[in-house]
Amino acid sequence: MAISFDYFRAGRRMSLRGKVILPKNSGVPSSPVILSEAQQSRRICGSFWCGKGRIRRSNILLVLALASVLPALAQYPGQVTKSSKDAPELRAIAVLEWTGEAGSPKASRLVPVAVLDQGRILADQLQDGGIYMARPEPLALTGEVEYELQQDGKPIGLFDIKNAGQEQGSWVGYGAWKRLPLPKPKPSMEELARIHPDEEDSDRPTLHRKHHSGDSGTPASGDGSGSTGSGSTEPAPTADSDRPTLHKKDSSDSSGDSSKTSTAPTPSADPDRPTLHKKTTSDNTGTDSSTSSAPSGDSDRPVLKKSSKKQPEDVGHVDSLPDVTDPNRPRLKRGLSTGNGLEVLPTLMGMPAEMQQTVAVSDARSHPEHPWAYTQTDPDTEAKMKSDLEDVARDALGLNPPAPTPKRVTTQKAARKNTMLPPEPLPLSDERFRVFELAYGSGATLVFSAHTDGPLAQQKFVTLIAQPDLYGNVRVVLKNVTDGAHLDETPRMRLVDAVDALADNRGELLFELRGATQRQFALYRILRGQAEKLFVTAAGTVGTENRE
Repeated sequence: MAISFDYFRAGRRMSLRGKVILPKNSGVPSSPVILSEAQQSRRICGSFWCGKGRIRRSNILLVLALASVLPALAQYPGQVTKSSKDAPELRAIAVLEWTGEAGSPKASRLVPVAVLDQGRILADQLQDGGIYMARPEPLALTGEVEYELQQDGKPIGLFDIKNAGQEQGSWVGYGAWKRLPLPKPKPSMEELARIHPDEEDSDRPTLHRKHHSGDSGTPASGDGSGSTGSGSTEPAPTADSDRPTLHKKDSSDSSGDSSKTSTAPTPSADPDRPTLHKKTTSDNTGTDSSTSSAPSGDSDRPVLKKSSKKQPEDVGHVDSLPDVTDPNRPRLKRGLSTGNGLEVLPTLMGMPAEMQQTVAVSDARSHPEHPWAYTQTDPDTEAKMKSDLEDVARDALGLNPPAPTPKRVTTQKAARKNTMLPPEPLPLSDERFRVFELAYGSGATLVFSAHTDGPLAQQKFVTLIAQPDLYGNVRVVLKNVTDGAHLDETPRMRLVDAVDALADNRGELLFELRGATQRQFALYRILRGQAEKLFVTAAGTVGTENRE
């Protein structure tokens, strides 16, 4: 409810202009009432007033408290963040799949995973690379986009997108695997020592004094002393016939100018040199006749003549455009079609057993190389951690048999006979063990995956992500267990590699979630002993896996 305090003191109005919103517990109804100017000018006598022009102290404290709260509520409660200059404008993460040798694959395709666009509103969130800004192909598969192929954070090659297409409803890109450009070799210390300091400024112009044939090798000093004969042995420069030479004019030259001009030899006639002649009266009278006929002396001079032929009328003309350089411009040609116009035809189909995978990153900015491999100081420590993860994997798959119950024996000889060796552990197939250092000084992150033998429907799969504690014991932070009969419900996790998806110098683990008929890609961030699923793509149909 809005209350206006209006009172006078010593003939002066001491009103508090404006309205005050009272809380619900003040005993006043919470519905606001807007008072007019006439109503505000009246004196109100009620519980808030005591006598003429006197107010209770409790009411004054209440008004002051509410007045101090209103400016705080008017401030913007949010936080304005400024984008860093080093933040990438656009960054795409993909997976290159190929068969054959690395560098020269037999067949290959690039599957987009995520796109980080800092220019968008949701800059901190990763977008699905398979559908982000699709027109019709997604932005990550636009032609001439270059990806850097990485393995353990080290570049191993480049992949240029030529064209894109859909395989069973999912967009993939096709292109060519290129080698990394060779770095410029640095000069050795011997080569640097051979370089003369003056050769570094070889492009700068240098002014030298030119010696003439009459000059001595050393210029004369300003005190009038003769020049030394040290430079007299230098050969005189050859005379340049085309170079003008200045001579001092004598009195005899001025008197004999007319004789010299008359006796000077005439230069040889140049047929191409223009000659000025004085116009005579005969040229004026014969102007009309001279314009009609070309002079007989110059046979190559063009002559303007009126054409007696009739100009043809303007007609429509159609011609080809051979100089058009737009590659997307449609062209009409005769004959049968030679194909679909794709530069690289799709070659990798399905999920072959020999297919290999690696991480591909495309960024508008260049970033320093950040290897993810963790270097163990003691090889026995890595072997111990792998053995511990194998035991955890067997327990998860149910391969470890229960421990036999000990039987009571009466004599020591019988106890030796009944002593049985522990059974050998069942083997695991396709074991993969990787150790990463996802951030500088963050410690080791272990990834272990394996499965049992047998047909696909009877196989069991396990994937473990663990970290060692202070005492060297393995602590599992994520466990994935599934079998061949429930792959679509719980897909198995196949590690691709570690990648810096957010360009913050911290690595995320990229997994392929492969089911029986579909698959996804997911990014996991390992931080503070927990595994957080940072991003997951939409499910794509890939068909059944080929196994031989």
